[in-house]
Amino acid sequence: MNHLLSHPMRALLFLSLLSCLLTAGSAAFAREDLATATVEEVSVPRVFRLDGVVEAVNQSTISAQTNGQVEAIYYDVDDVVEAGALLVKLKDAEQKAALKRAEADRRAATAVLADARSNYERIKGLFAKKLVARSELDKAQASLDTARAKLDAARAALEQAREQLSYTRVTAPYKGIVTQRHVQVGEVAHPGTPLMSGISLEQLRVTVDVPQSLIIAIRSKGKARVQLPGGRWIAVTDMTIFPFADPASNTFKLRLMLPGNVEHLFPGMLVKTAFETGIAPALVVPASAVAYRSEVTGVYVLDEDEEHIRFRYVRLGDALGEEIVTVLSGLQEGDKVFLDPIKAGVALKRQRRQAREQGNHEHE
Repeated sequence: MNHLLSHPMRALLFLSLLSCLLTAGSAAFAREDLATATVEEVSVPRVFRLDGVVEAVNQSTISAQTNGQVEAIYYDVDDVVEAGALLVKLKDAEQKAALKRAEADRRAATAVLADARSNYERIKGLFAKKLVARSELDKAQASLDTARAKLDAARAALEQAREQLSYTRVTAPYKGIVTQRHVQVGEVAHPGTPLMSGISLEQLRVTVDVPQSLIIAIRSKGKARVQLPGGRWIAVTDMTIFPFADPASNTFKLRLMLPGNVEHLFPGMLVKTAFETGIAPALVVPASAVAYRSEVTGVYVLDEDEEHIRFRYVRLGDALGEEIVTVLSGLQEGDKVFLDPIKAGVALKRQRRQAREQGNHEHE
């Protein structure tokens, strides 16, 4: 939860909490000289947690854009490819022949244009001397315009032929991992035939379905976190909220953009997400007061008579930094907890032994 607070706000909250807790518990336990802290109720961000699914921002299936037989395949499933790497090569004899024809047509159109321009200049000169009729000049002008148009068409055809030839070499649009190969060497590919699928792990995002009852608060706060494998939480600021709800589930889809190159995350993984939805009261204690006994979590509490120690089971909530934790159940405001669980445990054992000895003595 500490990632949902700004640094100045978090610092002020910690100072306030520590001041309340330690000032109230500065008095030492009378007989054992054990420091205590008083359980306080403070306002903390209310957090709602949901499961999300990791997605790759860049995931695509590359298809053929020209006709050709598959001549070579250079990568297979699970191979890492760099951006621009050659993936598949198609036979290009037909495309090379088309390119040669296009180059020849362009040269022919260039020659025709040169002849038409020369003829136009000659007719233009004769017309100025009034040696030819106006119709001859118009005819030469039309021939010149036609030659120019044919050259433009030849250049466009040449560009298209070059493009078709380039399509016989299929390259990777981004750095990624091959997830599926759709063709084999020797197969004939046509425009639209799937060749290879892949994803990029450099940029990932998490999609979450959020109940419509929370969407206004989440949109207002705009604060979210994602839990990485290993338990570490990272803050997410780039959040996209879809502007419509799913009528079947009454949920809104959210996309949380993760920082680049996050380790140990892969598309399809399930992760925990947390959204700040407001402010709520919570009981807090110093983290040092919590004792972990195998699968049991608890604190040592000073009785109301301030003479006896008790071990009380607790259920913890989120940590507020490294020094303060919230308590969901097991304590109430005003309880005094011992800051050193080890010393408190030793004192509790001594207390129980003394009680047994006293009981035996009274029995005798």
